[in-house]
Amino acid sequence: MTHDSQNAAEQVWAALGGAPELLERVSYGRPGAGLPARLPVRELARGTVAACSLAAAELAARRSGRPVPAVRVDDGAVATAFTSERHLRIDGRAPVNFAPLSGFWRTRDGWVRTHANYPHHRARLLTSLDIRDKGEDKELAEQLASALEKSVAQEVEERVYAAGGLAVAVRTTEQWAEHPAGRAAAAQPLVRGERLDGAPRRPVRPLPEGALLPAAGVRVLDLTRVIAGPVAGRTLALLGADVLRVDSPRLPESADAHADTGFGKRSTRLDLAHQPDRAVFEELLDTADVVITGYRPGALARLGLSAAALLERRPGLVVAELSAWGDQGPWAQRRGFDSLVQAASGIAMVEAGPDGRPGALPAQAIDHGTGHLMAAAVLRALTERHDAGGGALLRFSLAATGHWLTHGLTAEPPGDEAGYEPYDPARHLARADAPIGRLVHALPPVSFAGGPATWASAPGRWGTDEPVWA
Repeated sequence: MTHDSQNAAEQVWAALGGAPELLERVSYGRPGAGLPARLPVRELARGTVAACSLAAAELAARRSGRPVPAVRVDDGAVATAFTSERHLRIDGRAPVNFAPLSGFWRTRDGWVRTHANYPHHRARLLTSLDIRDKGEDKELAEQLASALEKSVAQEVEERVYAAGGLAVAVRTTEQWAEHPAGRAAAAQPLVRGERLDGAPRRPVRPLPEGALLPAAGVRVLDLTRVIAGPVAGRTLALLGADVLRVDSPRLPESADAHADTGFGKRSTRLDLAHQPDRAVFEELLDTADVVITGYRPGALARLGLSAAALLERRPGLVVAELSAWGDQGPWAQRRGFDSLVQAASGIAMVEAGPDGRPGALPAQAIDHGTGHLMAAAVLRALTERHDAGGGALLRFSLAATGHWLTHGLTAEPPGDEAGYEPYDPARHLARADAPIGRLVHALPPVSFAGGPATWASAPGRWGTDEPVWA
């Protein structure tokens, strides 16, 4: 184990409240083979996966009464999983990961980054800039480029946000550090956890004894979208949990995105503002162990489903909340995605090309890292619940993970490649037949002795499962 890989895992494990001596159970394979970047992306990926694997091993030991199994982190598997959406093939077709109007655009004074993957975000972006949503994508892209190159980046940011769209001015790390939203991100811990002790009003549903997988019997309601939250749910499903993703029928979803992150889960649609659907959801909640959410702070509270309300209704519940910018600061209510966090926080400028054009990390590493961090925290909370009862409230943000990447980690020097085979993603891919077609997909990076080697099931069609527990 190298010093810096240990440092990343140590930081995550400490943030999760894990016993430091358990880190001795973790070992590493070949030195960083994938995810080349100026920033310590490999270390972020390795550290979050190591901590998640160790949290799974710890819970497995607690439930089985056996010693904590050994954890081994394979950098090739980690690099491939962190770019899983790029390796995915559906009947030989590569997925669409970014729409034509999502990307970097020059402005009069710099750059902006837009996100228009979903139809409603695309429509709001165009409306905010007085562009009629007609014509081919190429023509609309030309109109967008023309409108933006005459504009000031931060004015575009505010104008698009006011219209409900998604665009941020590209900043340097120094500019982000001075921005109120940047200061709020810097003040957030990597994990903000609160353990809720005290005897629940009714017993938590007992989990099966002698489980072969650490999360066997755990019921998870997954109210998340777009990579980070779905990766957390996918990981918990890998480890034996019954994960039911719940989406609103009023919001569209990318079939390709679901194909990448839907392994092991089931998926249903419920309108939580509609009483019959709400009653179904509350029945599911009555026997849930974990709820993970990925909506803006306050969005679920308006439906009476704040973390406090969930925990009041279901004592002993583990609630994990994810947001883009955190629940503090002036951007708390804003939507956001990994690509926008990279652009706003200075990451895109650190990774800029020789021509000064903003760049990107070699993976949506903030999303994937935060997803594994969430799963790890949930597993640790289940271990603590197993030991002492009580529930937990866990909070995460993409911006906090981005701050950790830029300010909390150090890139380790390249390792000695002698004796190692070159990194080959194909070694970490598998094939599966699914209702949506023949898939080529990344294998899971979370690994411990006796743990699962692959997903229990391939993804079904989004939103088509019955809203019941398995």
